[in-house]
Amino acid sequence: MTLEEPPLVVDRWPRLAAELATALREADEGDLVDQVDSLRVLQECGCGDGFCQSFYTQPPPAGAYGPGHRNVGLSPHRAGMLILDVVDNMIMFVEVIDRPPID
Repeated sequence: MTLEEPPLVVDRWPRLAAELATALREADEGDLVDQVDSLRVLQECGCGDGFCQSFYTQPPPAGAYGPGHRNVGLSPHRAGMLILDVVDNMIMFVEVIDRPPID
């Protein structure tokens, strides 16, 4: 039996992946731009809020992220917010808030 890998963000939501890459370049986050093409949708947020379309790209933490964590707020060209949770320069969670359905 083969385990299916979680989908790549770029395959599931190509427009969002392109927007993330552009916003990261504009924010001078070159190291993070390089990760966009390999990000996987491991798990959706699951909070149940209608305004949230956030997802994990790495396994969720048991509690807070802790040392090495930072938030990267991006300035997308579309309405709403994109905020990344980054730990030790690895994108862990993509917050997609108050936006039209992602694609």
